[in-house]
Amino acid sequence: MGGDVKKIAILGSTGSMGRQALDVIRALPDELKVVALTGNKNLELLKRQIREFQPKMFCSSVKPAISYGGEFLSAEEIASHPEVDFVIVATAGKAGLSPTLAALQAGKTIALASKEVVVIAGEIIVREAGLHQAQILPIDSEHSAIWQCLQGEENKPQRLF
Repeated sequence: MGGDVKKIAILGSTGSMGRQALDVIRALPDELKVVALTGNKNLELLKRQIREFQPKMFCSSVKPAISYGGEFLSAEEIASHPEVDFVIVATAGKAGLSPTLAALQAGKTIALASKEVVVIAGEIIVREAGLHQAQILPIDSEHSAIWQCLQGEENKPQRLF
């Protein structure tokens, strides 16, 4: 990566995909740094993650009682923050839609694990990515498989269902 450390925000860090992303970051500390974490109901796990990774920003449905110098922000503020290079959207349900749009409108690259965001607003997020020179990388198995099948194809489908 040429010496540049990618600054990562993980939305949904306490879920399965978020925990897997943290495992990858642990394995590549010279290349990846957690600058933001968000979680929902698993506050104990989120607190442990905050203690381990010391992110500059965090968010949860309830502000956890932890003091370390990080800033409590909304998921949208985190996703669009200038210090964030790359956003992993691994939230459950429609909770990831608003921060996904915020990240795309800020020109961020996002790794999208939330199928619900694609189902609810697939056309919108693709349009926003194009308007703001942002990039969407699918990381959930189902939509990643579709994306991989479409790479390099000259005859693009008119619409996916």
